[in-house]
Amino acid sequence: MRQLRCAQTLVLYWTFLEEDLLHTIGRRSFTWTGTAATLLTASSLLMAQTAAGGSITGSVMDSRGNAIQKAEVHIRNRATGVDQKLATDDQGRFYATGLADGSYDITIASTGFQTVTQSQVSLSGGKSLHLPVQLQVASSSENVEVRALAGDSLAAQEGLSQGSLDTEAPKSEIGSKFIREFTPPTSDYTEIIQIAPGTFSYNSNGIGLGQGTTYFRGFPDGDYDITWDGIPFDDTNTPTHHSWAFFPGLWIGSVDFDRSPGTASTIGPSTFGGSINLQSPEVSQEQNVQGQVSYGSFNTLLLDGKYATGMLGPKKNIGLNLDIHRMTSDGFETYNDQERDAGDIKVQWNASDKTTVTGYSGVVRLYANTPNNPPLRAQIENYGWNYLLQKNDPTSGFYQPYNTYRVPTDFEYVGIHSFLGRGWLIDAKPYTYSYNNAQYYANDNPNDTTGLATGKDSSTGFINETTCSTQKKKKSYYYLPCAVDKLNSYRKYGETATASQISKYGVFRTGLWYEWATTNRYQFPSNPLTHEDQTLPNFHENFWTNSYNPFIEYEWHPTKRLTLTGGDKEAYYTMNLKQYADDGKIVGDLNGAAYTTSSGGFGSNLPSAEGNYRILNNWSAYAQFGKGAQIPPSSTFDVAGGGQEVSTLPKPTETTTYQAGTVLKANRFTLDADVFRVKFQNNYVSNAVANPNDSAYDLNEYYLGPDSVTKGFEAETNVALGYGFHAYANGTVNKATYTGKGVPSGLNVADTPGYTQSLAVTYQDHGFDLGIIEKRVGAHYNDNGTYHNQVYDAPFNNVNLFLNYTIRKHSIFDESKIGFSINNLFNSEDILDVAASNSAVAVNGSSYIATTAISPLDQLSLTAARSYMVTFRMGLFPNRKN
Repeated sequence: MRQLRCAQTLVLYWTFLEEDLLHTIGRRSFTWTGTAATLLTASSLLMAQTAAGGSITGSVMDSRGNAIQKAEVHIRNRATGVDQKLATDDQGRFYATGLADGSYDITIASTGFQTVTQSQVSLSGGKSLHLPVQLQVASSSENVEVRALAGDSLAAQEGLSQGSLDTEAPKSEIGSKFIREFTPPTSDYTEIIQIAPGTFSYNSNGIGLGQGTTYFRGFPDGDYDITWDGIPFDDTNTPTHHSWAFFPGLWIGSVDFDRSPGTASTIGPSTFGGSINLQSPEVSQEQNVQGQVSYGSFNTLLLDGKYATGMLGPKKNIGLNLDIHRMTSDGFETYNDQERDAGDIKVQWNASDKTTVTGYSGVVRLYANTPNNPPLRAQIENYGWNYLLQKNDPTSGFYQPYNTYRVPTDFEYVGIHSFLGRGWLIDAKPYTYSYNNAQYYANDNPNDTTGLATGKDSSTGFINETTCSTQKKKKSYYYLPCAVDKLNSYRKYGETATASQISKYGVFRTGLWYEWATTNRYQFPSNPLTHEDQTLPNFHENFWTNSYNPFIEYEWHPTKRLTLTGGDKEAYYTMNLKQYADDGKIVGDLNGAAYTTSSGGFGSNLPSAEGNYRILNNWSAYAQFGKGAQIPPSSTFDVAGGGQEVSTLPKPTETTTYQAGTVLKANRFTLDADVFRVKFQNNYVSNAVANPNDSAYDLNEYYLGPDSVTKGFEAETNVALGYGFHAYANGTVNKATYTGKGVPSGLNVADTPGYTQSLAVTYQDHGFDLGIIEKRVGAHYNDNGTYHNQVYDAPFNNVNLFLNYTIRKHSIFDESKIGFSINNLFNSEDILDVAASNSAVAVNGSSYIATTAISPLDQLSLTAARSYMVTFRMGLFPNRKN
């Protein structure tokens, strides 16, 4: 008998130990997959039997793999009706022992999550069964499961941005509440992610009213990935993005902002700096309708309608979310009108307990009058801070009707998430998306050296029938001088596919991202009075790109507190270009040939290694080594006289990153902090050829610039002050300097501020969400790629105010809201970025350091003026009662 009791004790101990391992494994796996499926499956049989009966153990997680504490578990014997009630512990675990052989129904519920039931679970032979369980949020309004992410920490539950205790790299999770309550309704992702450490962005026409520009750790757009539900999206000529054309803020449920190259399984064409992972809202489990109208400064009007069916059908296993909206605005900048019509739909079908199929489609139709360049320094000084275009003088290149944008886009995918048994899981998403930027813009008088020409509103007399129909000579080619007809159009097809296997030792993952893209780009000199293009373009090219990211990695759990992950990825890209004869600006007449072709391939091997150690249940530390890469721009293939500009194509631009940090979630405060060192290698730099005797005269040639190193410290914290009040702060201090032969030490990398910080005070209680948020950005420099530290940009800051009341009383009118926001509360007027017009003058004959005199023709990016917006939303949840 004594031996039997010892055996029973040993088996129970092994059950707990294996459950701990499998819980951690499951948490990591689901964090990586990022799906929203409701799943319940048996994955393991214990290795021993006892005469005391069988057992059922489990781990309860949200869709990100975070433990759900105090979830209610009912295990009912179908034959006897006996119902055993349990609750999950602080690791999301539950244990039921001494169970008789038979069939059981298991029900798991937790506040804010959908209830899950697994019927007819069989137990026989005194064996034990382990069940990893995933719960889905009960409402699309709470896409990021704050309760699971925050645990019992009061401060974390209302944090505007925070890290996860399970992270292996610096990350910020930005939830749906921050997006809905503390950003304006017109926001795009560039405004949303400003709350993260080290990040700043701007849009000179107003929030969401044009293409936004974002930097973090000094990485400009194109040096990092952006994904939508795990699928990378970017341009084909460079891996840059269009914040206004694909995913409006109304469609974004949450953001997982990874400031690292990621693990080996992190996919995309530019893991160089990190990944901004945008996530759509979960499909709502209950029917609801929400109608919203927002109106504000610059005559901005936003109309939005949302409808969710809830889960339908006899099995309640299919549902959809639908959003349709229209936005119109005059914009802050004069006559920079914006108009957007858009809609998206997301469908979820729970095909079985083990398989979920998700379908998504988003379509945007964008119309604008944004010209090709920002305003000139002289125009701002003479015509006002908001000057961009005018409608008085049709002889000027700044006449609004000559500057138009037409940008339709679409994005579709089908996602399949399925458990195959024996711990195997597959996750696949075939997808397609397109971008079709048809832009027409006028040119200023090339002889204007003042930035004002003659007369009010930049009246020039330049655009007339004689001037615009007569070719001018520039360098070695002829062109129509008054306007440009421009197209950048592409369609992509691809798939992300991953297979993972969960065992008691860890998680094995392998998979592939593959993408094929076709592109058509051109610029034709044109006559804006007739819209007739000249016969030969400045350039016209078609190209085809193949992208491959095969990967393999293993996430090992040697103890329940330690996770170690290592892996390897190959980033390989091929590009095939067809460049047509042009007017001499790029390839010339090609000696009578219709086109010339170029092709090449780029490859990088990208290993990674990460670790996370849970010091206490609410405190963890992590460290990471990773390599990132960036696909080179298509312009490296530009040819002069039919010859490839870059004779030997080097590897993609690469980074090597070392970083370490910690995450703490105490009851009244949270703290996330990290230090990092990033080495930049093989950075492409473009430079206009100035030698008239060079065959590439007046072209942009690409070469490898000097290496650089960025070092820094980041931290963010949220403090629960009591009575619904919270204080949030984050800050970054970093130094980015060029390194290498001939580069003086201490030379600053462009667009890398010495510091950034965010400060916020919020009140969140009784339906009220009130907040004041400040963003401050330190000084930084601009350069042209050849010389550095040319133009100094002074520090700037911005303060926003939000006042909202939302009904959250489990009533039929839940989510009804009245809101008011003010952007740029103190109406600061700051120059954010300068594109210098004058040539750089080397300092003491240096090859790198130069100064640039201020010019009236400098192009300025500026802050938008103070703006207001009021929002009314009616929510209707027909199945809810007080």
